[in-house]
Amino acid sequence: MVKISRAALAAVMMMTAGGLIVASPVAAKKKQEQQAPQLKLSDAVRKAAVAARDAIAAKDIATAQTNVDAAIAAATNDDERYIAQALKLSLTATQGQIEGAADAAANARHDQALIAPLEALISNPSTPATEVGNYSYMRGSIAFNQQKYAEALTFYQKAQAVGFTNQDLPLQMVKAKVESGDVAGGMVQLGQLVEQEKAAGRVVPEAWYRYAIGKLYKTNDSATTLQWVQRWLGAYPTSKNWRDAIIVFGFQGPTAARMGKPERVDLFRLMRASKSLADQSDYLEYAGLTFDLGLPSETKTVLAEGTATGRIASSSADASALARTAQDVISRDESLASLTTKSKARPDGKLAAQTADAYLGGGDYTHAIELYRLALEKGSVDTDAVNTHLGIALALTGDKAGATTAFDAVQAAPRTDIAALWKTWLNVGAQAAPAAAATAAQ
Repeated sequence: MVKISRAALAAVMMMTAGGLIVASPVAAKKKQEQQAPQLKLSDAVRKAAVAARDAIAAKDIATAQTNVDAAIAAATNDDERYIAQALKLSLTATQGQIEGAADAAANARHDQALIAPLEALISNPSTPATEVGNYSYMRGSIAFNQQKYAEALTFYQKAQAVGFTNQDLPLQMVKAKVESGDVAGGMVQLGQLVEQEKAAGRVVPEAWYRYAIGKLYKTNDSATTLQWVQRWLGAYPTSKNWRDAIIVFGFQGPTAARMGKPERVDLFRLMRASKSLADQSDYLEYAGLTFDLGLPSETKTVLAEGTATGRIASSSADASALARTAQDVISRDESLASLTTKSKARPDGKLAAQTADAYLGGGDYTHAIELYRLALEKGSVDTDAVNTHLGIALALTGDKAGATTAFDAVQAAPRTDIAALWKTWLNVGAQAAPAAAATAAQ
């Protein structure tokens, strides 16, 4: 909900209306000579307005109401209607302040009561432009609270058009646009706000990124969602944020349906590189997937790392059983040196790619890189998968340029999305690459 400070509103109204009506004719003439022309008020309106102003200041609601009603009834021109409605707005705000906002229903009643005087003031030619902006923003905020988002946007745009400035206005316009159904337009506008904040040397609030991602997540626009995830991680690359981003974007929602076991493993590898594997379930799922894919060395390494960091309980029967099974497979598998020799003799790159995957899982990135490149050269392989893995191996050795080139060679979703997340990590978390590589090699 957009909060409107009724105490501040009352003060503004008192300053606006009170200062114009209290002056005596002589003082008004002197002020008129020095400043702008005074409002044209009849004695009847002036008398009722002064009495209303004083009663509002004293919080004498009954007397104020009587005199506000008298001022409205006596008003015959725009100046008088401006004063009368400004006092009505001030009275309404003061009533809301006295009654308080005990619950949502009370807030809604107070907001509804402000609508009539606000709209009267917005449309009155005698209302100064600076006040029109303020009133339009308030009226837009009430419409927003009532979930009338298109109406709110119209009032916000009017406030902006007359020069009203407020730190909340730009974001409120974005939210009104998004909530009225124009998510794409709202995201474009929010992107512009982000760039403006950056250009001004200000820190963009993390809530802006989270708002964008939360709204885009409900759409099928995975490309734009990913762009905002990248912006968010670029600005706030914490381990928690990395985990949230990878899980939300890769393991949940529309993108998750396209992620098979190999793709999920590559996302778990990114979690590991960004130090965002959080608990035993993360480690066990990651280890289980690698075992299913025939990568027992990575299974063993992941389980050992999880146990060493305390995220896998030493008493975990599941982890112990999987580690023993992985070790048993490793002891029976053909050596990677032998497979490397056979890979070089093969006419296609299939065995080279498989052997490279084993080297990658075991933390031997040098041999993995060599064989991934051989696999691409020989052909007959899934080039997107090989380029993804080549990029990961290069990234984990700290070769940012080489990794970027490999990730850029990935052509089709969902691997393009995985590559984009890895490139984001290269840009904001590459300083952790040597440590990640050292851990992986243990």
